[in-house]
Amino acid sequence: MKKINIDTWKRKDHFRFFSQFEEPFFGVVVNIDCTTAYAKAKKLGHSFFLYYLYRAMKAANQIEEFRYRIEGEDIIIHDQINVSTTINRKDDTFGFAYFDYHTNEEIFIANAKKAIEEVQQSEGLKLAQPGSCDMHFSAIPWVDFTSLSHARSFSFPDSSPKISVGKMIEKDGTQQFAVSVHIHHGLADGLHVGKFVSLFQELMNK
Repeated sequence: MKKINIDTWKRKDHFRFFSQFEEPFFGVVVNIDCTTAYAKAKKLGHSFFLYYLYRAMKAANQIEEFRYRIEGEDIIIHDQINVSTTINRKDDTFGFAYFDYHTNEEIFIANAKKAIEEVQQSEGLKLAQPGSCDMHFSAIPWVDFTSLSHARSFSFPDSSPKISVGKMIEKDGTQQFAVSVHIHHGLADGLHVGKFVSLFQELMNK
């Protein structure tokens, strides 16, 4: 983790401009081909959710702009970002699970399963802190959405990217799902979202 010198940062004007907005986030929805990924997850006996979540985290960690966070008046770049994700419970509520990214997929999945089980056996919400190095993630497997917005408190100093995945559908002989990506425009642009989408698709194809 290190602090960026905003005065010499190539994004200083972009950051100062968009940070004045009441809503500095922008978002897109794209379709991801998950035919290969789904088949491999099932062959390995892995949760498909954790299989694609790992690949989304791997892609995000490789893109510098997804690792920027705003902490007070400072911009921080984290060496690694982790995840805060919604987890459904049997009583039709959800909780937030937090677990670290790990370059070893088996370790990531094992740790994630433990965190998910803890949330499913708990009640209420455990909230992230301002400046957190988490990326916010959610799955909406009941809906094939074409757009998505997030509930946001503009007084809360939030700069974490938000990724949501929709229902898997069959289309043109493939399996696909919609992926929504929202990110602070002071920290990243469409180019960086495009890099994330391309890398995520590449990882889902392997």
